[in-house]
Amino acid sequence: MSIPNTRERKIRPTHPGAMLREDFMPDYGLTVSNFAKAIGVSRQTVNELLRERRAVSPEMALRLSYLFGNTPEFWLNAQRAYELWVVSRHFKKKIERIHPMNAA
Repeated sequence: MSIPNTRERKIRPTHPGAMLREDFMPDYGLTVSNFAKAIGVSRQTVNELLRERRAVSPEMALRLSYLFGNTPEFWLNAQRAYELWVVSRHFKKKIERIHPMNAA
């Protein structure tokens, strides 16, 4: 049995870059340079992610999960929640014009 979620989320989900910047990096004592080196990417890539200008890709999710000992799904789910919230706000009026269909 499932209960549909009909309530609209008011607060924007946290971008994975903000999670890294505010929670993970300070806890592990990481700088941008040693973080980039640890996961094998450029400092520019890390900076873009930390500034929330880059999304977490499946490849990046794997890199982060190996580094921090969590799962790639953790990172991808955080990115998915953020993107769906942003897109649903941007296209809200267009989406509301769509009428649900019932199977025959």
